[in-house]
Amino acid sequence: MTTIAIIGAGPGLGSAVARRFGREGYDVALVACDRARLDALAAELGAEGVTARGFTADVRNPESLVAALDEAATALGPVEVLQYSPVPQRDFMRPVLETTYQDLVGPVEFSVYGPVAAVQRVLPGMRALGRGTILFVNGGTAVVPHPDRAGTSIAFAAESAYGHLLHDTLAADGIHVAQLVIPGAIVPGHERKDPAVLADTLWDLHRTRHGFRHYADDLDG
Repeated sequence: MTTIAIIGAGPGLGSAVARRFGREGYDVALVACDRARLDALAAELGAEGVTARGFTADVRNPESLVAALDEAATALGPVEVLQYSPVPQRDFMRPVLETTYQDLVGPVEFSVYGPVAAVQRVLPGMRALGRGTILFVNGGTAVVPHPDRAGTSIAFAAESAYGHLLHDTLAADGIHVAQLVIPGAIVPGHERKDPAVLADTLWDLHRTRHGFRHYADDLDG
């Protein structure tokens, strides 16, 4: 069996990606902090013929994230595709001059500790399979820092650097690492930023396996 783990799975992009990969025969591990929402989404996907299970974790708690991925691997098999796409908290987005070092703890836990813990946990399984894909999904501040969103600007930049290092380092192992930057909000019905369209884009990044950074839309769009 082939498995995708979607960290930050919810009713928007996460469910769309689950459906897209599910159509290709992937089992889906849905990872998020709300058990009731996970169970509801897993049941909805199951009714559509997608094998999906929910696993609870707080991305700011690396131990819980590692435990959830361990459970997923036991239940569904080794993770071949890892998508890291939780939605940042609003309090991460303070103006730069109002942002203290304490205010950066949450964003760094969210965008650095979480991804590192998740990647380290799934890498042995990917190496055993001889293949794998790691997908990072970020907002536009990963590329163009915004003075009113200091936390995500700083933490997304660090996550981007980590992803790029992985991209260069893991290619020789048959593991592809890519980043999808989504400027602005995900918008149902938008020609490029509708959840289903973004899911198709992420599938293409997994399938075509070229380059690290990709854009869902123009940065000023």
